[in-house]
Amino acid sequence: MLGKKPQIKKGDTVMVITGKDCKKTGKVLRVLPKKEGVLVEGLNVVKRHTKARGSEPGGIAEKEAPVHYSNVMLFCVKCSKPVRSKVKTLENGDKVRVCVKCGEAFDK
Repeated sequence: MLGKKPQIKKGDTVMVITGKDCKKTGKVLRVLPKKEGVLVEGLNVVKRHTKARGSEPGGIAEKEAPVHYSNVMLFCVKCSKPVRSKVKTLENGDKVRVCVKCGEAFDK
């Protein structure tokens, strides 16, 4: 059973708050709701050993592995630190995610 839906979307800048890549930032490449994780560009890189198939050569390839939702936080450019977010409704009815500390909108 899935827990609370996280407020992280593809394209967001996030900071890893725990683990081997602690305090590193990167852009979210994919959100994996069933695994409760996100793929972050250049972070949590693992080596994958592949066999040669047809024209593809075999070898050791490096790729990003998922990071759990709970180990990342949205990174506010204005505050230049990881922050929580809240949903704010604009006058025209649109909902946007904003930084709790400074009020900067994450959704452009």
